[in-house]
Amino acid sequence: MNAKLQRYRDIAKLAAPIAGIQFAQVALTSTDLLMMGFISIKAIAGGGLALLLYNQLRTMCVGMVTATGNLIATAVGQSEKRTGTRSIDALACHEIRGLMRASMLLATGIAVGAGLLLVCLGRSLEWLGQDASIRAVARPVMSMLAPGLIPMLWLNVLRQFSIGMRRAGSLLTITVLSIAVNAILNATFIYGWLGMPRLGAAGIGLSTTLVQTWSLLVYLRIVRADPDLRALLALDGWRAQAATIKRMASMGVPIALTYGSEAALTSIATVFVGTFGPIALAASNIVNQLAYIVYQLNIGLSHGSSILVSRTVGTGQQQDIGAIAKQTLAISFGIMAVIGLVYILIPRAVLRPFLGAHANPALFATATALLWFAVAHQFLKGSQNICVGLLRGLGNTRAGLTSTFIGYWLIGVPAMAIFGYWIDWRAQGVWLGLCIGFFAASLLLWRQFSAELRLTACN
Repeated sequence: MNAKLQRYRDIAKLAAPIAGIQFAQVALTSTDLLMMGFISIKAIAGGGLALLLYNQLRTMCVGMVTATGNLIATAVGQSEKRTGTRSIDALACHEIRGLMRASMLLATGIAVGAGLLLVCLGRSLEWLGQDASIRAVARPVMSMLAPGLIPMLWLNVLRQFSIGMRRAGSLLTITVLSIAVNAILNATFIYGWLGMPRLGAAGIGLSTTLVQTWSLLVYLRIVRADPDLRALLALDGWRAQAATIKRMASMGVPIALTYGSEAALTSIATVFVGTFGPIALAASNIVNQLAYIVYQLNIGLSHGSSILVSRTVGTGQQQDIGAIAKQTLAISFGIMAVIGLVYILIPRAVLRPFLGAHANPALFATATALLWFAVAHQFLKGSQNICVGLLRGLGNTRAGLTSTFIGYWLIGVPAMAIFGYWIDWRAQGVWLGLCIGFFAASLLLWRQFSAELRLTACN
């Protein structure tokens, strides 16, 4: 097998399990939004807002432990370089266990803090200009979602550990079962089946938290069943070394802020759209969820290529990094092009599952118009996320924060305000500004990566 084809296989092998667990996560919120369509348009609007703010914090939490996979992959690569084999020596084993302990400790503290913040945000929606009917739905959903951040983040630590070791295994079963279990629990708590309390939209948040816990337990069992992973698995975070925690946090904070900045741009766009009424917000939530589902493919590719770059750096084969980047983009753009055509050619089929029993003509028309922006959004946001992963693989977690700050906050947010309010293109104007922000960030990030690549080649 030639080197080019082998790299494609390596990227796909690393990206697929990561995308799988991402789909397992997004399947929960996608099912939640779909089930809200059976309640009311206001449930889609308010519940969708709650899910978006939850995803905002979830994304930042995940960013804090994302470097775990890169650090473990580098340790494995350095071990292979020292021994000349694919075996892991005692020094690497000690380092990997230390990284796991630090990651678990960070994950626990961050998840607790983020859960409390989510509840507080629910009490602050009035200050963000949201309608009373939207607040009434969003607040209880957010309170029910908050505890699920803890098992969710522990699951991501295990994911980074197994991916860094290049032994993630198949997550298809978890993904499929989580969708089914979540849908059943949603209906149970919405309608009060089997003697359960009838919680309405709040029950959807509760069922998601329960499924997060179930997914963690299932994946932990998979990890423990692998003898190579079980030997290095260290969940006793209270024994973490201060120096390792500091090292991981120094990489995690810029990643979390970069991810958070990315998610915040979408959150601000949603808040802006919410000022145009429930129908505009419901349409935006549906289209954003569709784009969010597809985005998980790019997250998988970003993490997979990032881990591959870290291992390449560890083994001293930096000349392959440019090829990894090109092939990752080729996979991403190919998939995005096919999905974009589906959006454009059969919008009714794409949107219908989320409209439930409330196929309001105005809601459908608004969502159809926004799908065009979703196509551009997927290319631009996916491209910049892949580049952030590649830079992280090179050990640079700060460049992403600088580039996204300029692209999102100095360009994207003003563009949303100008096109949405000043030019009065309303929801479509806000989405146009959103795409402009991602385009600017992507351009800056790829410029930085090209400079890093040239510097690496010189060294």
